[in-house]
Amino acid sequence: MEMTVTMTGNVGSEVEHRVTRTGLATASFRMACTPRVYKDGEWHDQTTTWIGVECFRGLADNVASSLGKGEPIVVQGRMRTRSWTDTNGALHERLVIEATAVGHDLNRGTSAFRRVQRTIAVAEPEPDAQPDSDPVELAS
Repeated sequence: MEMTVTMTGNVGSEVEHRVTRTGLATASFRMACTPRVYKDGEWHDQTTTWIGVECFRGLADNVASSLGKGEPIVVQGRMRTRSWTDTNGALHERLVIEATAVGHDLNRGTSAFRRVQRTIAVAEPEPDAQPDSDPVELAS
């Protein structure tokens, strides 16, 4: 069973964009979520929750070229736990969202969409290759 979540917050760190040795594009950043409450006639910030966001493939490329630190965002994806052992042998865990969709939070500003132009590799014909069919003459 997958745990799919949608969260709003701010980009809390610079986006780190990388390409693995196998050619997989990745992007990661920290997201800050700070709830606000209205109390005694004033708005107050509550404790900020920090969560890692990981993106892959085309989403990683688009996130890296679209988001900046401090911008309001909406993230949807699968909640994951990342575990590692440090040099002292202590086990650490942190929650991350493996994003399936990321965008600016339009409740807090505007954004302009630009469609990505994907290139398709086309095989070049051999220099000595013959056409597949004979030329056709058009009647005039």
